[in-house]
Amino acid sequence: MSHLENASVAVIGGGIGGLAAALAFSRFGAAVTVYEQAEELTEVGAGIQITPNGGRVLAAMGLSGQLDACSMRAQAVQPRDGLTGRAITRFDLGDQTPPYRFFHRAALIDLLATACRQAGVTVHLGARIDAVTADGTVRTQQGEQPHALVVGADGLHSGARGLLNGQGAPFFTGQVAWRGIVAVTDMPPVANIWMAPGKHVVTYPLKGDLLNVVAVQERADWAAEGWHHDDAPANLQAAFADTCAELKGLIGQVQTPKLWGLFRHPVAQHWHRDRLAILGDAAHPTLPFLAQGANLALEDAWTLAACCASAPMAEALPAYQGKRAQRVTRAIAAANANAKNYHLDGLQRRIAHAGLRTLGTLAPNAFLKRLSWLYDRDVTASFG
Repeated sequence: MSHLENASVAVIGGGIGGLAAALAFSRFGAAVTVYEQAEELTEVGAGIQITPNGGRVLAAMGLSGQLDACSMRAQAVQPRDGLTGRAITRFDLGDQTPPYRFFHRAALIDLLATACRQAGVTVHLGARIDAVTADGTVRTQQGEQPHALVVGADGLHSGARGLLNGQGAPFFTGQVAWRGIVAVTDMPPVANIWMAPGKHVVTYPLKGDLLNVVAVQERADWAAEGWHHDDAPANLQAAFADTCAELKGLIGQVQTPKLWGLFRHPVAQHWHRDRLAILGDAAHPTLPFLAQGANLALEDAWTLAACCASAPMAEALPAYQGKRAQRVTRAIAAANANAKNYHLDGLQRRIAHAGLRTLGTLAPNAFLKRLSWLYDRDVTASFG
């Protein structure tokens, strides 16, 4: 019998990690309430890559049959020279099981939210949390509500993380990023990585004839953290004015770019106390250079719920952090390394591109083998 049977679980935050946690806990028998401060569950103007490790969590929660309707199956990752436009090599993704997918964030949020409601999860929108305590109490304007567990899935500026760890001090990486969406037709399901000195752009298609564009530039002038700061299209265009015509053409179509600064945050030292736990960005924010932020949050959500179903809370929460901390630390380090590799210049750049071409020709499966530790993990397997 699950230790969560009819247990009251509160989830703070209605993003991907929070909704995934709510659904996972409900699958293990808990009575789940989600508190989301926004007036609606939505994401605007952003794509997301769900790699096989994250896809296994969606499958374990019973969502496999709905994924083709709201996402695209990726065929390949294609590194390209951002100055000439030439493809350096191509790494095939078509044989991945489950498939590597491209989602619009709003589509994934909608999928998870619908599944939560069908599972009986209570979702409170426009919910302002006055306080959360380690004993499992959530205080709102409507009063205090005790829970067997409170899950902090409240993102980068998590109040739950602060309660467990104090207020940390992130530092600016010297990089900023723009995000935008472009209308396209007949775009193959390939993630292109356009690499140039001191900058890069990642593009991939989404359902509905859309192209997701994320452009990153090294610069001393920092921008505020968060995805929702408007910037002038001319600023984005100027930053990539020396790139190839094809890339400039795509960037020139981004009408409402969102700008944000990229900051590094340490992995939280404490992920839990008493009846409070954190997951996803609240526990371990990662830079967007390995496409793992949402995937790691999905893994966290399932692992936390499964641990709590398998053992009393006092044992389950330490087991959860023990299963997750080393893995997320390795993923974050790999993302940090990509941030440098995409932006090489001069001789280093020529050597790196030649190495990629050789790798793609002589060992086309090497890319996936190098990431097998990441993509092949099935966090749902050890719990049956």
